[in-house]
Amino acid sequence: MRIAIIAHDGKKAEMVAFLLKYKEYLEKIELVSTGTTGSHVEKAGLKVLRYLSGPLGGDAQIAAEAAEKKLDMVIFFRDPLDKHPHEPDVQMLMRICDVHDIPLATNPAAARLMMDTLLKRI
Repeated sequence: MRIAIIAHDGKKAEMVAFLLKYKEYLEKIELVSTGTTGSHVEKAGLKVLRYLSGPLGGDAQIAAEAAEKKLDMVIFFRDPLDKHPHEPDVQMLMRICDVHDIPLATNPAAARLMMDTLLKRI
């Protein structure tokens, strides 16, 4: 299992809190992340492969992995109330997930449903 995690700046603390609820499970799988989100996740005690920061190309790197079917899921806590200079990359990542049928959660409620469903199948 390989899960990509991304969070806009205003959602990074919420992402860390979410991941810590599933820490025991997540320690057994591979996490990949954009750079800044990944640094927050590492500080919380989880191992993660970090790519570039989102605005510097990290969103595109994760989209490339989705296009190559190297991801099983993407959790992207977006901040819909803030402007993001790399919004085209965000839209591209979401489109790639849809094109390649990669499950994508863009908020904690959807991410909980996805994680809880995975845990029930184990």
